Amino acid sequence: MSNDRAKDVFEAVHTVMHLFRSRQYRALRESPLQLTHMEGKVLGFFAHRPGETLSTLVSHSGRDKGQLARLTGSLRERGLLEARPDAQDRRTLRLHLTPEGEAVTRSLSEQESELARLAMQDLSPDERDTLLALLTRVRSTLEAPQ
Repeated sequence: MSNDRAKDVFEAVHTVMHLFRSRQYRALRESPLQLTHMEGKVLGFFAHRPGETLSTLVSHSGRDKGQLARLTGSLRERGLLEARPDAQDRRTLRLHLTPEGEAVTRSLSEQESELARLAMQDLSPDERDTLLALLTRVRSTLEAPQ
């Protein structure tokens, strides 16, 4: 494959993801809670890792600790996230979704699934499997040590 065709593939992947994320973000902004992209990401993080700390979120995301502290504080004020003291070290706060936060993340996940279904509706199951297999191979190549 020529370098130009290889670049075309990655430009297409980038464009598809941009369009997908753009629709996701629009749904976040238009929701009753008017969540930002980062608020959705933080809720998703704690949905998959309940009881983690702000420090773990900082390490995972690579974002500024102050920015994430403000963001988690805002989510706590809005009743979507709660902090509980660690059983071993009461100075450490473990963050958990509230029932309202869980409902929001379920809704966001359902919206994402519907958007993914819509995006793939013109592909046959075999085409989807092939696309996934090819992208998995490309990912493996990029993840391999150089």
